[in-house]
Amino acid sequence: MLVYQLDFEKVMSLTRAKIGALAALTLAAAAAYASMDEEIAQRISKVGSVCIEGEDCGAAAPVATKLAAAGSDIAANYNMTCGTCHNVGVAGAPKRGDAEAWAPRLEKGLEALYLSAINGMPPAMPAKGLCFACSDDELKALVDYMLEPAE
Repeated sequence: MLVYQLDFEKVMSLTRAKIGALAALTLAAAAAYASMDEEIAQRISKVGSVCIEGEDCGAAAPVATKLAAAGSDIAANYNMTCGTCHNVGVAGAPKRGDAEAWAPRLEKGLEALYLSAINGMPPAMPAKGLCFACSDDELKALVDYMLEPAE
């Protein structure tokens, strides 16, 4: 028969060491989780706010104002909106300057192209082609700008 004789002090000192190490690991893990929580909270925080016309919106200028201001430079407005799809032909969007791709659309008439820009072409093209701050006349100018190299 085996009999184990334990030195109570040695067992307690080893146990205290293990408890101390476990406590240190627990504190380190808690600090790491707190840091992760802060990072997650930062990643999922709001990126903007809604400002209703006529209300006090604070110091930040609404996005619509920024886009409308860019409307004076048709190329800049095109690059911020239409160019997102039309520069590379996303979802079959005719590329700026590709006369062959624009030809069947031009056969329907320029007014039909304008209406497509204003109302969108489901499912691929959203209404106003991402230029939500553009007036109908600005959208027509953008269509003309996309057609210029194709003509």
